[in-house]
Amino acid sequence: MGRKVLIVDDAAFMRMMLKDILTKGGYEIIGEAENGEVAIRKYEELAPDLVIMDITMPEMSGLEAVKRIRALDSQAKIIMCSAMGQQSMVIEAIQSGAKDFVVKPFQADRILEAVAKVLK
Repeated sequence: MGRKVLIVDDAAFMRMMLKDILTKGGYEIIGEAENGEVAIRKYEELAPDLVIMDITMPEMSGLEAVKRIRALDSQAKIIMCSAMGQQSMVIEAIQSGAKDFVVKPFQADRILEAVAKVLK
């Protein structure tokens, strides 16, 4: 069962929080990225089983990165998370290939539930 996760968020404290939640949930964090550009490079390099990605980031947004990663790997499993729980963002993220969407601030159990569901 795949358990290697890449965390993408421009806020270091969010990456730390996610890392903490996922590590306690039994997942291995194999990499972190602070924007979409770095996320794509790390995805190619590390081949994670799952990516948890913020939408709003400098350099390249999470939506753009999802499209690029899915172009590289149509089987890529990506969960988007963003403070902007706007319907249009959620829909665009899912249409771009994201498997789930978590709104910040998130509860640990919601993250673990989304991850378990996507990695099933």
